Amino acid sequence: MIDPFAEVVALLQPGAPLSKVVAGAGAWRVRRSDMGQPFYCAILEGGCLLTLDRRMPIPLREGDFVLIPAAHDFAMSSIAPVDQEFDAPPLALGAGELRLGVAHGPHDVRLIVGHCVFGSPDAALLVSLLPELIHVHGARRLASLVELVRDESREQRPARDIVLQKMLEVLLIEAIRSHEVKPASKGLLRGLADERLAAALRGMHRVPNQAWTVALLAREAALSRSAFFARFTDAMGIAPMKYLLTWRMALAKNLLRNDCRIADVAERVGYSSASAFSVAFSRHVGMAPVHYARQ
Repeated sequence: MIDPFAEVVALLQPGAPLSKVVAGAGAWRVRRSDMGQPFYCAILEGGCLLTLDRRMPIPLREGDFVLIPAAHDFAMSSIAPVDQEFDAPPLALGAGELRLGVAHGPHDVRLIVGHCVFGSPDAALLVSLLPELIHVHGARRLASLVELVRDESREQRPARDIVLQKMLEVLLIEAIRSHEVKPASKGLLRGLADERLAAALRGMHRVPNQAWTVALLAREAALSRSAFFARFTDAMGIAPMKYLLTWRMALAKNLLRNDCRIADVAERVGYSSASAFSVAFSRHVGMAPVHYARQ
């Protein structure tokens, strides 16, 4: 069975991770602006606070895992109050470990933090289908996966980049599927949590070259056309045919990067001719597929 969620994660092409162990004691705060890079952390011991986009702090405790698919402005700080806003310069302890706050003595918190990059040129689109913040408590296997990613990233073993990409895919899938989908959230997870919408989503991903219409998708979902359109748009935050178009174009870009012939790409993403595909691709991407493939 086609899994739309797994396809989205695979197409994100996660890679090139940076991870380190950080220990904190006393009062400390670190603020970062990461220009939309994915950020994750696993709390190994103790607790701290996470503040996303200057909103109310979120308490994190031992066993928690956090993933921000597109981190912009966020801060991590001690449970102990910090009198003034400052970036606490970390002290390097060696072996990839850092210390925040009080330099010596027992620590109050110990965590693994990391960044990765998404290689897909459609990363912004794909990330928009994911929750803004994924916060999972008590998922020990996530902490184990983070440890494996950290160890692999520090070694220069054969096929390191391939292994890391697969590990990161597993990490992302495990984190997101462990996340509790909230009714107010929008995106792929909420769509897949709805049995009716999931049937339509799987149909689009299983046969992207089918001549889908809203009526046909509604039939897959066993809903009326109007009910399906409203339910899909509300859950996904995007209209059904718009989602289908953006997914087809994401697939087309991936195929073009892998040197597929334009006629073959057109057929595989649902266009009757290479010229019809070229017109649609140029309108959506801003350049002709032949130029995109050369780049």
